Amino acid sequence: MAIKRALISVSDKTGIVEFASELAKLGVEIISTGGTQNLLKDKGVPVIGISEVTGFPEIMDGRVKTLHPAVHSGLLAVRDNEEHQASMKELGLDYIDLVVVNLYPFAETIAKPNVTYEDAIENIDIGGPTMLRSAAKNHAFVTVVVDAADYAQVLEEVQENGDTSLDTRKRLAAKVFRHTGSYDALISDYLSKQVGESYPERYTVTYEKVQDLRYGENPHQKAAFYRKPNAAAGNITTAEQLHGKELSYNNINDANTALQIVKEFSEPAVVAVKHMNPCGVGIGTSVLEAYQKAYAADPTSIFGGIVAANRTVDEATAQLLHEIFLEIVIAPDFTPEALSILEKKKNIRLLKVSGLDTAAGRKAEPVITTVEGGMLVQDSDAYQLAEADLKVVSERQPTEEEMKQLLFAWKVVKHVKSNAIILAADDMTIGVGAGQMNRVGAAKIAIEQAGDKAKGAVLASDAFFPMGDTLELAAKAGITAVIQPGGSIKDEESIRVANENGIAMIMTGVRHFKH
Repeated sequence: MAIKRALISVSDKTGIVEFASELAKLGVEIISTGGTQNLLKDKGVPVIGISEVTGFPEIMDGRVKTLHPAVHSGLLAVRDNEEHQASMKELGLDYIDLVVVNLYPFAETIAKPNVTYEDAIENIDIGGPTMLRSAAKNHAFVTVVVDAADYAQVLEEVQENGDTSLDTRKRLAAKVFRHTGSYDALISDYLSKQVGESYPERYTVTYEKVQDLRYGENPHQKAAFYRKPNAAAGNITTAEQLHGKELSYNNINDANTALQIVKEFSEPAVVAVKHMNPCGVGIGTSVLEAYQKAYAADPTSIFGGIVAANRTVDEATAQLLHEIFLEIVIAPDFTPEALSILEKKKNIRLLKVSGLDTAAGRKAEPVITTVEGGMLVQDSDAYQLAEADLKVVSERQPTEEEMKQLLFAWKVVKHVKSNAIILAADDMTIGVGAGQMNRVGAAKIAIEQAGDKAKGAVLASDAFFPMGDTLELAAKAGITAVIQPGGSIKDEESIRVANENGIAMIMTGVRHFKH
């Protein structure tokens, strides 16, 4: 076997002229279509138009050009099948040994801010996927290339052996079906959204690899990092790493958590995270003040943690960040002076994530969680508490300052593993109780962490109190106001305990379980 005839038709023309030129030098006959044919001809590469092969003109603005038996017989014919050989000879058809095709830029088209439905539909490729699938199915005899990154290896093998190896053809065929599968997933997702199908009978998603990771959650687990095509700004997948060693699996999870929390706030905010839970959150009039509060919230746990800010990190803030060991610092930007300070530490990762200063009030997006043998899909918890949600159920109304702290704590508690309790005062968290099997246990941890600071503080709970014991504990610690969803059959017991201890209590009607 040898590659004697190639069909080249690409939307992304990166490297195609050089590749085709080398093939032509090897005596490979090149067939092409439309813009690719014109480009190759202009560059002096010998090329045959697809119409010369099919005996039929390209019609309907190029919609129909390769959907022809002369093309697909050449791709699908089994070369060692005598009947196929006889049919090819009888019909005067020639084999096609190499297909180089990439598809209309559907993902790029729908990423445009003002794309019309008609433009999106027009960029659904039909002939391209059909040729790719035909060639990939017949990879025992046909080489198919969908990625410019594979040009060099294919060319090297053809130069040395006249053809590619079967192992290479198998690898390239698998890549084709991943590519067409991803392409179809993007199209089905777009069309499903157009008709309001959020959770259809078949849920197909596609992600593109960002990088292989050294290992997963633990060293014995393999892992890789993928991102959603056309991911919106303001998340870990679009981060620009300015400094430091590569991110680990746990780094990425923690960084994502920090970003989700800091995006709750429109005012300057800083979040410190350890093991996917916040250990300190602060807001202020500046990023420096916000960081000082986040640090003071838990000076022990922040060590070795991830810090995210929703404002540019300046020199003064960088000086404080430099004083402790941190895995990652995330911000919408860093001043040159701040970078100069932080880059003195070799291993600290500095991530620039655009859009953090304007991310508050984001929309819900599907979140996928895998289970053995399947997956769960739900909307992200992007619920923003409205004034109409707030219902004061206690005899005492919260003061203006208590209300401010309650709303601050509520924004944080939704991102803490359930059962979750947050204590807050002075625009900062002072106690975090996370991931406990009962709510009293979470409250005890938060109160113990707060110590004397609990006196006069507020408390937020991610879910209702099934009885009055958590409130009794809060009252003993000197907590003056509470925010919780309500909805328990024992709400009256909690209200009674609040009133007996002069605690102002708000019910939101919204819970924030996080598992």
